[in-house]
Amino acid sequence: MAGQVSMPVAKTGNNPFLRFVAALSTLAGWVSAGMIVAAVALTCQMIFVRFVLNGSTVWQTECVIYLMVAATLIGLPYVQRLRGHVNVDLIPLALPRGLRFALCMLTLSLSILIVGVMLYYGYEYWHFAWERNWRSDTVWGVRLWIPYLAIPIGFGLLLLQLTADLVAVILKVETPFGLEDN
Repeated sequence: MAGQVSMPVAKTGNNPFLRFVAALSTLAGWVSAGMIVAAVALTCQMIFVRFVLNGSTVWQTECVIYLMVAATLIGLPYVQRLRGHVNVDLIPLALPRGLRFALCMLTLSLSILIVGVMLYYGYEYWHFAWERNWRSDTVWGVRLWIPYLAIPIGFGLLLLQLTADLVAVILKVETPFGLEDN
């Protein structure tokens, strides 16, 4: 490949709230990356135990699945901060500044609403698992509140990042959809 691709990162300016949320999202990204590395290491260990030592594995597959799901959920705010989610900017590019701002407010507000609903039900699901001491139906029998905790944490951090994105556009730290004016 010829040339470098620069990744647009959410701007924070000197706003302490935006900087705090950016730091949390970055931390979530590092935690998510660590979970992926741990899942890969566990997969390698599982392959070694099965095919070299000819032993059985009890907990590794389940743990790898939980780690990958948690990495996906906890990594959401970092991906949002890096603007890594799918973005179709055909309509925003065609709109004048005022309508682009209104569309940005609408999409961010709807995203916050939807993620808020996911957070509410994710927390409720996690709380049921905690309160009722749910365990997986496997030999390992992991307490399910532990892996389910990634649901409210991931959606909570994503909600915080989306709120920071909305605040950044309102305060004009960031332009709507990251596009410059026509």
